[in-house]
Amino acid sequence: MSDFMLHAPQGANRPKRRVGRGSSSGLGSTAGKGNKGQQSRSGSAVPYVGFEGGQMPLYRRIARRGFSNARFKKEFSIFNLKQLEEKYADGETVNRESLKAKGLLSKNKTLIKILGDGDITKKLNIDVDKVSASAKEKIEKVGGSVKVAEEADKAKAETK
Repeated sequence: MSDFMLHAPQGANRPKRRVGRGSSSGLGSTAGKGNKGQQSRSGSAVPYVGFEGGQMPLYRRIARRGFSNARFKKEFSIFNLKQLEEKYADGETVNRESLKAKGLLSKNKTLIKILGDGDITKKLNIDVDKVSASAKEKIEKVGGSVKVAEEADKAKAETK
């Protein structure tokens, strides 16, 4: 046996099954599909998952109740400190415009959140929608500043 033998070992590839070619073939008459019924007919396929043979499917019989938060869900674009460390210089501001300019942010409508994965040595000014507690601690430890949009909104609501 050599290392560069490029064919399968004997018996690995079996010939394809030819169904419906006479009773002596072993797969004649019903061609391995059993007797009668929807699955034995040509072109048969159950229309979709949950199909119950024409009976009203379970997912349509049960009433839709309860609350879904899907309409109110907030989507965040997440960035870790190690990404900011690679892309930003000392003293720069991290906001929506700068993230887009550096090619980190593609979706314009998502909110931005900074997470604390990785270490940071540069003094950055962060102005985003949300910052995790560990990220805020690390940024302020090296002398950077953190301004969160949600905190500003809460402060406005409290003064009213």
